[in-house]
Amino acid sequence: RAAARYFGINRKTVDKMLCFPEPAAHGRSGQTYSRKLSGFTDIIDQILVDDRKVHIKQRHTAARIFERLRDEHGFTGGITIVRDYVAGAKLRSREVFIPLSHKPGHAQVDFGEADGIIDGKLVRFHYFCMDLPHSDAPFVKAYPAEVAEAFCEGHVAAFAFFGGIPQSILYDNTKLAVAQILGDGKRERSRMFSTLQSHYLFEDKFGRPGKGNDKGKVEGLVG
Repeated sequence: RAAARYFGINRKTVDKMLCFPEPAAHGRSGQTYSRKLSGFTDIIDQILVDDRKVHIKQRHTAARIFERLRDEHGFTGGITIVRDYVAGAKLRSREVFIPLSHKPGHAQVDFGEADGIIDGKLVRFHYFCMDLPHSDAPFVKAYPAEVAEAFCEGHVAAFAFFGGIPQSILYDNTKLAVAQILGDGKRERSRMFSTLQSHYLFEDKFGRPGKGNDKGKVEGLVG
């Protein structure tokens, strides 16, 4: 009851949080298109991939894709479900750009490597970096290895150093946070990262694979 009063939430919500420290999974799962498209989505996806190599005026419309499915592959469904799938596939494949202006309260995280002399020996160490791009406030802490314990402890130490928790944190696609990148661009979080996020309640964001400039601030800090 005291926790419910302090945080301004229902007591039953506190009970659930005590029983389930990680938030329950929710949302749609599995296929989100008509069953009649089963077996044809790979064909559509390949057509759209091939279209990127030709002039924009020579690319397939949804109607033309429907005609090819019907005439070349024996598709018996309607044009509407093809149009819906093509629209969704084009939307998922669009490149997303991260703005270079940064609002207060958002952070970026990355790891770097360096060699140092510790107790007279040359040692390769890994350093955790968290940067607040709006104010350029940096936090750096070195660890023996880039492992889950260092990843978690780095966050805890950074939050204590800054005296608060960012609203969101931008990462690369490190395996410490991302177990798998799914076909639609969504990320399956690692169990360790989901637990960390569940405890501190920050929003996660991920840069495009191979695009380090998405989190240029922390990349500069690593350098």
